[in-house]
Amino acid sequence: NGYFPFSVPQTKSEWNQRSAQLKHRLATVLGIWPEPKKTSLNSVIHSKKDFDGYSVSNVYFESLPGYYVTGNLYMPAKIEAKMPAILCPHGHWSDGRFYQNPNVAMEIANGAERFLSGGKSPMQSRCVQLARMGCVVFHYDMVGYADSIQITYDVAHRFAKQRMNLVNGEAWGFFSPKAESLYQSIMGLQTWNSIRALDFVCEMPQIDQDRIGVTGASGGGTQTFLLAALDDRVDLSIPAVMVSTAMQGGCTCENAAGLRIDTGNVEMAALFAPKPQGLLSANDWTVEMEVKGFPDLKKLYGLVGAPEKVELKSLTHFGHNYNYVSRSAMYEWVNKHFNLGHESPILESEFKLLSQAELTVWNEDHPKPIVDEVFESNLLKKMARSHWQSMMPLLEEDPEKLRFILHKGWEVVIGRPWDDVGNVEWKMTSKQVHEDYLEMLGTLNNKTYKESLPVVFLYPTKNWNGQTDLVLSAMGKSGLYDTQSRLKPDIIKALKSGSTVLGVDLLFQGEYNDSDDIVLQSRKVSNSREAACYTQGYNHSLCASRIHDVMSCIQFLRTYDKGPSEVNLVSSQEVSHIALAAAAMAGEKNVSKLMAPSGVFKFTNIDSIRDPNFLPGASRFGGIRALKYLNGISDQ
Repeated sequence: NGYFPFSVPQTKSEWNQRSAQLKHRLATVLGIWPEPKKTSLNSVIHSKKDFDGYSVSNVYFESLPGYYVTGNLYMPAKIEAKMPAILCPHGHWSDGRFYQNPNVAMEIANGAERFLSGGKSPMQSRCVQLARMGCVVFHYDMVGYADSIQITYDVAHRFAKQRMNLVNGEAWGFFSPKAESLYQSIMGLQTWNSIRALDFVCEMPQIDQDRIGVTGASGGGTQTFLLAALDDRVDLSIPAVMVSTAMQGGCTCENAAGLRIDTGNVEMAALFAPKPQGLLSANDWTVEMEVKGFPDLKKLYGLVGAPEKVELKSLTHFGHNYNYVSRSAMYEWVNKHFNLGHESPILESEFKLLSQAELTVWNEDHPKPIVDEVFESNLLKKMARSHWQSMMPLLEEDPEKLRFILHKGWEVVIGRPWDDVGNVEWKMTSKQVHEDYLEMLGTLNNKTYKESLPVVFLYPTKNWNGQTDLVLSAMGKSGLYDTQSRLKPDIIKALKSGSTVLGVDLLFQGEYNDSDDIVLQSRKVSNSREAACYTQGYNHSLCASRIHDVMSCIQFLRTYDKGPSEVNLVSSQEVSHIALAAAAMAGEKNVSKLMAPSGVFKFTNIDSIRDPNFLPGASRFGGIRALKYLNGISDQ
């Protein structure tokens, strides 16, 4: 619910770099990078019904083995040449694809709708009109809506409280800590369904592969701009009443951990440039799009040489909608960009309104699949197993590729690649001279990210050996001292050997903590739902932030004047995962020795999304074992 402006880069080169980075992050946090194996769709098309200028069939196929995408296929009555295809995801209208508008008479009276049939079902109306214009249209269900029943509506869209029987262990469900650790989300599943829906229409011999479009409103608009950003096969994108600098999507199905950190829907829509894109705004959270957001999109399209390819129809005299006036603008864009040759204006006409019984894909010949939590848990297990079955052979067959995938994945999980670690400076606040060493207190300040770390430098006054030990503790820099404020024996030993020692308070340690106790719960945003996507979707986790802090320390030690020839990272067991992750990002050129006893800690064993060590995506990229592998540590 904040403000999410889009700052257009100065050059096309900068945008190319930024867009590639952002596309990779989106695909990664949605669980579709590396791309899951595309199994057979096993498509079923049945119950074809012929009408004036078009036909409607009922469709289901498997986006994942045993998991069905459901919808209706609208086809032109006459097929004389290759045709464009349009995907139509719906939004959060009651009953989704089966929606029947109870206020159609009022909307006809105020000009929002023109005909009874079109006003009664704006979902069916746009599909019918596009088919009459010569497009193949696939209208498919969001997870939990209409015929998509295998994951329930309450789980996918109204998830509020963790289900303790599906939190961890062998059985886990969506929104659980384990699912988040594996980047398994409803938003990721819906995005994969959209990709497979695109596969479905592209397999049809009648389709012109160079004229593929997607359009949806509200939550369907979210699906629209994400699919357009991530799948190069899309040629025209029309997200309605969703893209704005204001509210980014309120449903659990529109959010995922890591998705909108330092970005927003306007920039995500910009990822489609320079391909043609039409946007629609209304008297909702998109009401200011004409002056906030769209000018930046227009500037970006100009930067890439296609200012005429992005348009906005501002219809702020209507509330949240995909009504006749909005649909008419969409038809004009489809007609223009797909060269359909229809005269303007393109007007809808009456059509046969179909009932739920006529649209549903499930009947006696095509029985409904089983719906229960066991299916949900087994689906997530299969997804995780399939991912690792594709990864593990690389350990022997192509270890270089495996290291590349793991490192790129962990860059997203941590949220700060080493190349972007920032500019770090030292500021001393006090100095005390001891017999054999100097004790200097101060802060390391990451100017790039406006982060400040309280630190203590212990510097041997004689025979410095050119090495620095960066020591991490669950208690921060106070972990260098005993309860009597005396240096611990191992720290004295390091100083006597000639090494400098650096102790640091990571976020919410030491000076960051009002209490002497270790922080047991991370902060969360005010949203009452127990779903990580509302906090970690927009903010780095506490664990990731602490890894950033360690990276800042390493960066400073490697770059300041007359710095050490070697940086050794020494960690207690409680924070060894943070040391392993920071060292994996920094690489052996920056960390000479790593001493981090990992014990039995596993990211998959975390049972709360507020655990300070909760790190979304960590298990998808191998957890502690992968971090050891990246650091060259045997896991024996």
